[in-house]
Amino acid sequence: MTNELNIEALPDKMQDVLDFVDEHLEKMGASMKVQMQLDVAVEELFVNIAHYAYTPDTGNAIIHVDEDNENNQISITFTDTGKPYNPLARPDPDVTLSAEERQIGGLGIFMVKKSMDDVRYEYKDGCNILTITKKL
Repeated sequence: MTNELNIEALPDKMQDVLDFVDEHLEKMGASMKVQMQLDVAVEELFVNIAHYAYTPDTGNAIIHVDEDNENNQISITFTDTGKPYNPLARPDPDVTLSAEERQIGGLGIFMVKKSMDDVRYEYKDGCNILTITKKL
């Protein structure tokens, strides 16, 4: 089983990305709850790359899975060569406000940060690199 998927960053490739990640999660024996949390995070991050990284053009995303059996955790890294953008630099939305009062955007990344054990971003060698880590 390969640990890396290099795929065109298009919304209709989402299922291929989820299948790739879920194959690793099943192999590691992840609970359904953890699998669902990771699927939501993976979907959010991949769709953001597909919609914003290369607009109006298209490009690829590399999804790398690192299985850490010793610490019973998984890390998934998303790499793209699109526009530099650190989604973690954006302030968290004020979830105490009603939906009508809140500014649009940012809720998906906020959910990713809340559901993962670690989320890191770096811009290196012309690449956006975002890694999420989840204990199983």
